Amino acid sequence: MKIICVGRNYTEHIEELQNEKPTDPVLFLKPDTSILLKKQPFFIPDFSEEVHHEVEVLVKIKKIGKHIDRKFAHKYYDEIGLGIDFTARDLQSKLKEKGLPWEKAKAFDGAAVIGKFMPKSKFGDVDTLNFRLEKNGEIVQQASTDHMLWKIDELIEYISKYFTLKIGDVIFTGTPKGVAKVNPNDNLTGFLEDTQIFSIKVK
Repeated sequence: MKIICVGRNYTEHIEELQNEKPTDPVLFLKPDTSILLKKQPFFIPDFSEEVHHEVEVLVKIKKIGKHIDRKFAHKYYDEIGLGIDFTARDLQSKLKEKGLPWEKAKAFDGAAVIGKFMPKSKFGDVDTLNFRLEKNGEIVQQASTDHMLWKIDELIEYISKYFTLKIGDVIFTGTPKGVAKVNPNDNLTGFLEDTQIFSIKVK
């Protein structure tokens, strides 16, 4: 399986990091080694002084597809989840300054939290999903998928132009505003609507 991530998909987050609004979805990949193992804490890597949480709605692909038309995209997934794209922001900034790829800042071991998946049917319209991240019991990121620049089916259409989507692939659909540094002993809990999807400890 592969993890396809979408950057800069929420306007307020783009403004938050003072990035340029893209004309097309920004894509990058994470390897399967970046997945944080179930029931394991997230260990802040020793090469970063500023790791940020980025909560994101996830989509799990259920069948192989290439050049998928938007009107058929809904047939390629029936599970929705929530996760965190951990980002070594200090390292990413240095890489961006030099025009280098982001992988060292985005794809390191443990950088992808994948919570449990729920049936798409449980939520009705996937384009109006509310989700949030709580840090130590306080809401730090909160949004709805209707704030996305590119909705889920649009992303599947776009991504499948470049990458064949396979069973089990996971799409991280982008993060809203509110990204911030994590510290040892933080507890991070993610919710889709009012269903808890994951809870992890930072070490």
